[in-house]
Amino acid sequence: MRASLRQHAPDGVNVFFDNVGGPILDDVLTRLARHARVVICGAVSQYNSESGPQGPKNYLSLLVTRSRMEGFVVFDYASRYLEAIEDMSIWLADGKIANLVDIERGSVLDFPKTLARLFQGANTGKQILEIPMNRPLRRLPSAFAQLAGRRFSAL
Repeated sequence: MRASLRQHAPDGVNVFFDNVGGPILDDVLTRLARHARVVICGAVSQYNSESGPQGPKNYLSLLVTRSRMEGFVVFDYASRYLEAIEDMSIWLADGKIANLVDIERGSVLDFPKTLARLFQGANTGKQILEIPMNRPLRRLPSAFAQLAGRRFSAL
């Protein structure tokens, strides 16, 4: 990672949007440009840690480079969701951004294994479990059976 950062950001990283934490954040902190911004939106590498979450090891780089790190919670921008949908739709259509998805195919019983891919770094983009609709449902474990007949509405 550090070699790649040196190659692709020879003058340092100006803005880093982090959803991972851990070693990747630590490596980026060593390559910050002066007055860089680090935005923390998640820490997927820490969620299942048996020893508890680990803070950034190279946080003193923030001091040396006079950079700042702050949290970002999407709910703080709820009033701008429609604006974001409009802008991102145009950017997707124009090819300015890409919507990467990683599709695993299986049954509802494959959900735990598919979810674990997120925490193993085994996926690229949005993780999706595709369940074919033309297959008859097998007998579901009791937890799934209780949910099978219910309807849920989106928030």
